[in-house]
Amino acid sequence: MSRTLMSLVALIVAVYLVLCAALFFFQRSLIYFPQPNAVNSADSRMTLSMPDTQVSVVTRERVGPRALIYFGGNAEDVSRNLPEFTDAFPEYAVYLLNYRGFGGSDGSPSEAAIAEDALALFDQVYASHPQIAVVGRSLGSGVAVRLASQRPVQQLILVTPYNSLEEIATRQYPWVPVRWLLKDRFESGKYAAHIRVPTLLLAASDDEVIPRASTQHLLENFPQGVAVLRVVPDSGHNSISDRVQYLQWMADVLNR
Repeated sequence: MSRTLMSLVALIVAVYLVLCAALFFFQRSLIYFPQPNAVNSADSRMTLSMPDTQVSVVTRERVGPRALIYFGGNAEDVSRNLPEFTDAFPEYAVYLLNYRGFGGSDGSPSEAAIAEDALALFDQVYASHPQIAVVGRSLGSGVAVRLASQRPVQQLILVTPYNSLEEIATRQYPWVPVRWLLKDRFESGKYAAHIRVPTLLLAASDDEVIPRASTQHLLENFPQGVAVLRVVPDSGHNSISDRVQYLQWMADVLNR
């Protein structure tokens, strides 16, 4: 091999290693895109005090046994769901978690931190609402299914869910050794195997972000008879909530 060719190969390898290193160190900036809250009145907000930070939760308080806890997408302003959820699920108190760095929450997001916050929020809500439904959308579906495997959730709804973040990242970055670089894996399929409560998976018919194969793989990881998959027609990853079936099919589960 000539010296010029060896130098070219060395340069390509060096550039590749630098790109992999950059993805490793900056990967969370490619996963989480913090958003401010549009709904930000004092009577629709509570603070979850964690040992290392303060986490903001958008709320619709209501006395009664039922509550809904919602975990949003990686670039979602969860507060925008408050009016629709209040109208669609009038029997429920509503709690919308702002991930760390989102919507007034302090700190920086990570899978471990979000999972810790989700458990703390559930425990706090459970003290006054013993019947808790958990809804997770996109990235938040991974948060929701993990929580449901660890706490006595009443119902579980997963919107545009995936089997694992590793599957999605491998599809987007096929030239990168994702398995070795990824810090936040959101292995929903692993937690799904431990779910025993009624679960609805809502997929978009034309999801351009989450492949149907990943959602199907997740469905197959639930125990038989626990989960049902329904596909919202004429919808994409971000437009699924604009379709009438979105709230209707959620209400079929929650308003029983």
